[in-house]
Order: sequence, then structure tokens, then C-alpha cells
Amino acid sequence: MLHNIMLLTLAPALLYQGKRVRATTPRLPEASGPRAGQAGKGPSLHLLILGDSAAAGVGAKDQSIALSGQLVDRLSQHYQVHWTLEALTGRKVADYLPPPDATTETAASHLPSCDADIVVVSLGVNDVTSKCSVSGWLKQVDRLIAGINQQYAPDRILFTAVPPMERFPVLPQPLRRYLGERARAFNMGLARRVGGYPNVDLIGVQFENGPDVMATDGFHPGPGGYRMWAETLAAHIGPPA
Repeated sequence: MLHNIMLLTLAPALLYQGKRVRATTPRLPEASGPRAGQAGKGPSLHLLILGDSAAAGVGAKDQSIALSGQLVDRLSQHYQVHWTLEALTGRKVADYLPPPDATTETAASHLPSCDADIVVVSLGVNDVTSKCSVSGWLKQVDRLIAGINQQYAPDRILFTAVPPMERFPVLPQPLRRYLGERARAFNMGLARRVGGYPNVDLIGVQFENGPDVMATDGFHPGPGGYRMWAETLAAHIGPPA
């Protein structure tokens, strides 16, 4: 794959740029506000959002204008939504997995205790920027799906595709292209993998240009980006049948 070739030929430059970006990029806080609640009237829908800093709303001041709030706002027009947000900056897929020798009881502790008809998963960016291989990451994804299905038996698990990192303004070249190619490889593998599960979908989000699509750090979504993301997910979930 192209990203492997780039790593072999550009490793010193990529390493330097990666350290430089980490040192100079402002660290924005997670969005404030509640991380669980109930909204709307209609058929009951239990929603769990699981993920990383983007799921946690970094780039938005409040959860009401982050992913959770904007998604719940749209779904609550058709459902009584019981929602839970479980997200933390820096999270990777492995952070939601139990150790291989875990018992059923200890495995459950790695996922939140709640009901879930729909599970939205926002993970992958921190895996892309780590040393994790695509094949190793996909094995972790398999374990995560198994754990989610075992604990919640949801109707749908919606994985958000890793965003196009080649468009992140904060990243210099060639690091931007390298991470973009790596994100693309992760998404290609994820698309093939989720096709083997009857209740799992991969959701790509088309982020349009706009003044608040990206946060001020040039790495996370802004309120406009969260709006596009929420609209895409809400359209996929749809109204009651």
C-alpha cells in the first residue's frame, strides 16, 4: 500500500512533523453538557454513541451543538430517544476491548451499562496515527463488534468512516498525505469487514466546505461539521417503519 511505501521512504520527515504537530496544535476541551438523557415523543429508541474526541464533541463548546446533541435533536422528531454518550479524547478501538483472558463479567465492564438499539461508533483516527497495522486493527474491530452484539444485541451498529485526514488543515505535507492514505486503507479494510455482519454499516460523511466545519485546531469538526455528521446518521437511521 502507498502509505507503507511513504513510511519507508519518508520516515524521518514524518516523525519530525508528527512530533511538531503534537507540540504546537492547541488542545481543545471536550464539549460540556450532559452525556445521557431523554428527548422527544414517539416509539422508544435507545441510542449509544461510543468513541473518541470527535464523539466527545471536541471543537464544540456544548454537547447541544456537538454530535450527540445534534443527532438526538433530529431523532427526537420521530422517537422518544434515550441516549448515552461514552467517549473520551485519545480513545482507540482497543480501549473498548477486554483482555483476551477476560471472563464474561469483566468483559462487560469495558462497555457502558445501558440499553442500545442503535450504537454509533466513532473510532479510528487515533488508531491511524498510532503504529497499529490495518490487519491488527480489523481484528480489534471484530472483537468490538462481538462485544457490542453480546452486551446490547442492537438493531444496528453504525461505524463512522475515518475522516479524510488529507484534508486536515493542521497537518503539513507529506504527513497530511501519509495519514490520508493510511486513513483510506483503514476505511477500505473496514468496508470489507463490516460487510460480513448483518447488523453493521459503515457510514461515510461528506463534509462540505464552510466556516465552522472544522474546529480552530484544524483537526476536529466544528459545529457545522457535527451538523453534517448528525444529518447523515439521522438519515441512515430514518423514521419509524
